[in-house]
Amino acid sequence: MPDLGIVVVSWNVRELLAACLESVIGNGELTTEIVVVDNASSDGSAEMVRRHFPQVRLIASDKNLGFAGGNNRGMRAWGLGEDQGAKSEVRVSDVASRSSHHAPRYILLLNPDTVVRGDALETLVRFMDTTPQAGLCGARLVYGDGTFQHSAFGFPGLWQIALDSPGVPSRLSDSALNGRYSRRLYARGRPFEVDHPLGAAMLVRAETIRPVGLMDESFHMYCEEVDWCWRIKKAGWAIFCVPQAEIVHYGGQSTRQVRAEMIVALWTSRLRLYRKHYPACKLTAARWLVRRKMRGELRRADAMLACGDLDRATHAALSAAYRQMIELYADRA
Repeated sequence: MPDLGIVVVSWNVRELLAACLESVIGNGELTTEIVVVDNASSDGSAEMVRRHFPQVRLIASDKNLGFAGGNNRGMRAWGLGEDQGAKSEVRVSDVASRSSHHAPRYILLLNPDTVVRGDALETLVRFMDTTPQAGLCGARLVYGDGTFQHSAFGFPGLWQIALDSPGVPSRLSDSALNGRYSRRLYARGRPFEVDHPLGAAMLVRAETIRPVGLMDESFHMYCEEVDWCWRIKKAGWAIFCVPQAEIVHYGGQSTRQVRAEMIVALWTSRLRLYRKHYPACKLTAARWLVRRKMRGELRRADAMLACGDLDRATHAALSAAYRQMIELYADRA
């Protein structure tokens, strides 16, 4: 039984994916197995993995499965999640022989725009080995230049909707009201309990996955890890951030390839999250706040067009996205 299974879901970030794989292959004393799920990339990512990383198991999807679908496909390669009513097709070629191949003790879901530093993987596994109440943990993330990056967050509340706007003072956007944990907690270098880590690097117990299930694939992009962690916590497990384990996260490289589409994806997923986990009165307040926010974004886009800071095509795409979200959040169906 391997110590660690690593799943990397990639979409059109070939060079970043190569750097990520180089940082984990042969890293430390852990026995690891790596699965790359390529979400129908058009930049030669799958071919690069086949050519340069033959020790990696490649699952080349012919369609973009999204973050949840891709990670689930990777976890099913070890037979995990198949008894929880998984929605996606399980291909025989994805799953190794059950008689000789057992699931690792831990699964690391790792974004391709990351680079693992030093003994981060051993540190995460060692923490989980000595903390039996922990079902999942995350690393301390830093940007490419080494600067601080928020690595974990509180579950989203109404204040986070209200503060998700340009021009909000940093003392508010960087506060607990906005789901941020104090930088002092990271600086102390000791594990601390959180609601959920950023999905760029999450280590989960195989035994946690079995009763809780895999990620909800109706979240095609955004909020998948939030919903998963919410379910893990409801099942009685604790979740931690482990600052001693450091991973570079360049951040949003795949999602930067589109813009208006990401607004639609983000706020559609957030509405699904609110519906799943909010009581009725809180959901009503969330709907009102988001509609108010989108109307403000429409006015801001109009102002940017008028002063030449936005071209007409981008303005049209953004305006359509904001109006679509106003209608979506008004619909009570």
